[in-house]
Amino acid sequence: MSINKSYRIEKDLLGTKEVPDDVYYGVQTLRAIENFRLSGIPLSHYPDFVNAFAMVKQATAQANCELGHLAKEKCEAIKKACQRIIAGEFHDQFVVDMIQGGAGTSTNMNANEVIANIGLESMNHAKGEYQYLDPNNDVNMSQSTNDTYPTAIRLGLLFSHESLLVSLDKLAASFVAKANEFEHILKMGRTQLQDAVPMTLGQEFKAFASTLADDLPLLRSVAANLLTAVNLGGTAIGTGINTDPRYQQLVVKQLAEISGQPMKSSFDLVAATYDMGDFVLLSGMLKRTAVKLSKICNDLRLLSSGPRTGINEINLPARQPGSSIMPGKVNPVIPEAVNQIAFEIIGNDVAVTMASEAGQLQLNVMEPLIAYKMFDSIGLLSRAMDMLRELCIDGITANEAHCSALAENSIGLVTALNPFIGYANSTRIAKKALETGRGVLELVKEENLLDEKVLADILRPENMIAPRLESVSV
Repeated sequence: MSINKSYRIEKDLLGTKEVPDDVYYGVQTLRAIENFRLSGIPLSHYPDFVNAFAMVKQATAQANCELGHLAKEKCEAIKKACQRIIAGEFHDQFVVDMIQGGAGTSTNMNANEVIANIGLESMNHAKGEYQYLDPNNDVNMSQSTNDTYPTAIRLGLLFSHESLLVSLDKLAASFVAKANEFEHILKMGRTQLQDAVPMTLGQEFKAFASTLADDLPLLRSVAANLLTAVNLGGTAIGTGINTDPRYQQLVVKQLAEISGQPMKSSFDLVAATYDMGDFVLLSGMLKRTAVKLSKICNDLRLLSSGPRTGINEINLPARQPGSSIMPGKVNPVIPEAVNQIAFEIIGNDVAVTMASEAGQLQLNVMEPLIAYKMFDSIGLLSRAMDMLRELCIDGITANEAHCSALAENSIGLVTALNPFIGYANSTRIAKKALETGRGVLELVKEENLLDEKVLADILRPENMIAPRLESVSV
C-alpha cells in the first residue's frame, strides 16, 4: 500500500482487496482492471454506452421500488446516482476494458459498484459501506448481466446511431450542393479507367449523393426494428428467474420513459438472450455504407490526381504538405484517411460475425467484442463522414476548362455519333483517331460524314448526357 494514498478494504467471492478510497468502483471492477489489459479502450470511451447502462439501472430500481421490493430511500439514491451519470458525471469511473471475459459481468459490476458508491455518498455513508446500499442486492436487484448488458448495448447503439444518421444526411447534402454547382460542366465518364461517354461533373457528384442517401432509410429502419427490442427482465437465460412476475413488462416501460426511446420486450426472451443476429445485420449495414464511402473516396483521389500528370478534373482542398522530400507535393489525405476507416469497419464486421457465431447454448459470451466493435464502427463512420464533409467535399473546386478539353479530345465522343454514322464508320473513325492522334470530330468533318449543323446538335451537352426524345435526321 502506498503511504501517499488511502484505501478501503472490500470483499468478494475470492477474498479481500485494497481499493483506492478516491474511486467509486469496487473490488470486482478492480479485479477486472487487473485481468483485462487488452484493447486499452475503457467503457468510458463510449459515453452513450455508459449513459445507457445508467438508464437501465434507474429503470430497474424504479420498477423494483414500485413493486415494493426496493426501499424508497435506496431507490432514490440509485435514481439520483444514475441521473448524475447520465448528465455526464463519473464517466471516468467506468474503467473496465471493452474486451473482457465473463460475457460482460465486469461491465455490469463496474456500473453496479459506481452507482452504489455514488448513492452511498448521497445517503451520507462512506464508499464501500454496502450494508446500506449493496451493488448486488440493491443496484442489481432482479437483474443479471445477461439481460442488463445486451439491453444497455442496444440502447447505447440507438443513441450513437442517431448521430450517425445526422452525419450521413449532412454528407449527402454536401454532395448535392456540389452536384448543383457542377451541373453545367461537361466531362468524360469512364468505365474500367478508360474513356466511356460524356456526362457532367454534376451528374457524377449527384450519384455520390444518391448512393449515400439510399442508406439513410435503411439504417434508420434497421435501428428502429432491431435495437428497440430488449431482453430486460429475462435475467440469466431469459426465464426471468428471481423476478416478480409483474417486473418484466414494468421495467421495459420504465426504460422507454427514461430513455425517450421506443423500447419494447423481445418476443422470446430466451432467444433474445443468446441471439446476436440483430448485431450482425446492423454491422453489415455499417459495412455497406463504409464500402460505398471508400469507393467514393477512391474516385475523388483519381479525379484530383496530378496535378500535371493525372486526371486533374477537380481540386481537393490542400490540408497539409504531402512529402518530406518532394517540395510542393500535396496529398489527398482526407479521402485516404476515410479509406482506412472503411477498412477497419470491414474488419470490425468480420469480428462481429465471428463473435456472434461463437455463442453456445443459452448465452453468447463473446458479446463484449460485439459491443466494442459495434460502438467503434458507428463512432468511426460518423467521424469519418464529418471529416470528409468539412475538410474535403465542401471545399472542392472544378477545373472546368480542363474537363471540357478532355471531353472534346476523347475517343469516347464517337459513341454519341454512332446512331448517325453507323457502327462501322464509328469503329473506323475511333481506330484512326487512336493511330494518328487526331480528334474524332476533326476526322468526321474531314470525311463529310455529318454536316456542321447536325454535328453541332449531336454534340450539344444536353443531347449527350441523357436519352434523346427525337432522332436527328441525316
